Amino acid sequence: MNTAVLSPDQAAAVPVPKRRRVLPGFGPTLGFTLFYLSLLVLIPLAAVFLKSAGHGFEAFWAAATSPRVLASYKLSFGAALLAAGINLVFGLILAWCLVRYEFPGKKLVDALVDLPFALPTAVAGIALTALYAPNGWVGSLLAPHDIKVAFTPLGVLVALIFIGLPFIVRTVQPVLEDMETELEEAAASLGAHRWQTFRYVVLPTLTPALLTGFALAFARAVGEYGSVIFIAGNIPLVSEITPLMIISKLEQYDYVGATAIATVMLLFSFVLLLGINGLQAWSSRRNGLEGRK
Repeated sequence: MNTAVLSPDQAAAVPVPKRRRVLPGFGPTLGFTLFYLSLLVLIPLAAVFLKSAGHGFEAFWAAATSPRVLASYKLSFGAALLAAGINLVFGLILAWCLVRYEFPGKKLVDALVDLPFALPTAVAGIALTALYAPNGWVGSLLAPHDIKVAFTPLGVLVALIFIGLPFIVRTVQPVLEDMETELEEAAASLGAHRWQTFRYVVLPTLTPALLTGFALAFARAVGEYGSVIFIAGNIPLVSEITPLMIISKLEQYDYVGATAIATVMLLFSFVLLLGINGLQAWSSRRNGLEGRK
């Protein structure tokens, strides 16, 4: 059988079939994405900034820096950061146990991790308040030691830990499942201790996932409302969260104050999340460079 051999010029003239894509081209896809993003995110956020800026800087500053509002900033952002940090540690431990160990009731524990996702926030707040109130199951055990959880800032922290834990576990768990245990065994065979193996082998791989889970848990905690207002007690200058201040301003038809507080929350949250994402990108790039070496 004779086979025809094409010259380079003939081969270049042969048309190359185009790859068929499931989605349309870049232009329509990008246009739809920008339209959808603008409709649901950018336009509402821009309306908040425009509404707050339309009443002048003095009114904005007075509404955003009143003593009660400043106290709510401190509680909301401080408790959110602390809760995300606590979940970072215990979420990693829980994910490690679910992936690396077999124990009775493992599937039940794995299912309970998603409970804060499925449970309505108001129901979660009522349940936590019933548990940690002075006459509750847990609160009655803490009361003799003069430890008050419900209706204090500590109660806010407990609620934020409850709703933020699944973000850490579900972000780290798939990475742990895909991690090869042979790397840990090789480190151990070379004389590395358990802490050295975790520090130099496991942790660099988990760092991007941990930072992602931390950012998600923090973002959820900053804006949490339903599970916090019941257990917080809403005491002025003590246990008022920023979302509650916004709701209070809206109920009083103080739209200037509500949009001013919302704008400050948006700016703070954006800066913190931008920093966390930048740290995550730096960590991923650093791990990539170390892997090439």
